[in-house]
Amino acid sequence: MSKIQTLRGMNDIGPHQAKEWSYVEDVIKSVVESYGYEEIRFPLVEKTELYTRSNEAADIVTKEMYTFQDKGGESISLRPEGTAGCVRAAIDNDLIRTDKPRLWYAGPMFRYERPQKGRSRQFHQFSAEVFGINSPEIDAELILMSARLWRELGVADKVRLELNNLGDEETRNSFSKALVEFLKNQKEDLDEDTQRKLLENPLRILDSKSQTVQNLLKNAPSIEDFVSEGSKQYHHNLLRILEKSEIDFNVNSKLVRGLDYYNQTVFEWKTDLLGSQDTIIGGGRYDRLVEELGGKSCPAIGFSIGLERLILLLEEQGKISIQDDLDIYFICFSESSAQEAIMYSEKLKDEFPFLKIKTNLGLESANSQFKKADKSGAKIALIIGSEELENNQIGFKDLRTKSDQESLTFEDLLKKFKEK
Repeated sequence: MSKIQTLRGMNDIGPHQAKEWSYVEDVIKSVVESYGYEEIRFPLVEKTELYTRSNEAADIVTKEMYTFQDKGGESISLRPEGTAGCVRAAIDNDLIRTDKPRLWYAGPMFRYERPQKGRSRQFHQFSAEVFGINSPEIDAELILMSARLWRELGVADKVRLELNNLGDEETRNSFSKALVEFLKNQKEDLDEDTQRKLLENPLRILDSKSQTVQNLLKNAPSIEDFVSEGSKQYHHNLLRILEKSEIDFNVNSKLVRGLDYYNQTVFEWKTDLLGSQDTIIGGGRYDRLVEELGGKSCPAIGFSIGLERLILLLEEQGKISIQDDLDIYFICFSESSAQEAIMYSEKLKDEFPFLKIKTNLGLESANSQFKKADKSGAKIALIIGSEELENNQIGFKDLRTKSDQESLTFEDLLKKFKEK
């Protein structure tokens, strides 16, 4: 049988890299939980209508979703993003009616697109969502929380904040019509993808990567001209909080985000160090989505972190230093010594549950096993050979200080560990 390889765009995460991922995820979790956010978990697979109801013209619906029929004939999809699923779960579990929940979740998402550096078909996000609060203060909290995250990870000087005000639904509709009217006169200069967006989701044209399109947009209508006074005041209050908090930002009138349920505040944290895939966090308000998905009218806001991109940035900046934290490496030279090592290992864990112990059961040469013990990062090697078996003892060697090997009874070993 030929070797079976992973699907294109679906990547393995090896043991060492998994430690990096766990470190980053733990830092993010620690930060968001310090603000009172609680974890929620929901399925990777949902009914397709969950996404198509709220994103009829969004790119992830028109061309990127993994959609198929299950054995019962129902159309289901792997989740392409997390917000819709989180909203559905919050409604189903009656979280919104009883509270103003602040939630976080993490895990894989799936989009069928051309794999690139920092963008895979299975990718991972860490997200935070807030329901039931309609104020610039909660918008500011999410932005301040993300700014604290950069400081904790040591890359605050490598990222920048951009934000925009999309106004309400009326603003979006009025501006979309004006933008379409303007671009209709330039249609012969638009590429195929832009012409499709012109019909389906005009606001997505604003963040086009095409320099030709961007040149055309220089004279296009501005969304700022369509925003209501109340919306402008909301945005002004948010900016004032960020200024008081000494958060640097840039107002980008072309920032719209990729999904069509956003309104009012949208924001992104970007970096100049990852090429075209420069957005690490994206988020904003989606005050209509809860109602669109069957709940009662409820304001909401959230953000998502692209973990692949964040970890790329941290690796390139040397900000992830993972120390192997194995405590003990058992070295054995026979089946009898391996069996004895397993028994000793269990007894040690009974006394010291926090100990991380690895037992070599390959029975290689002493030289090979000591090299593996050293490479494992273990602090201590415990050795059981024929002499130790005969004398009912355990060899003890401190691998960090390179001290001479000792022979100890199990009782002496326990005393030594208790002293440490």
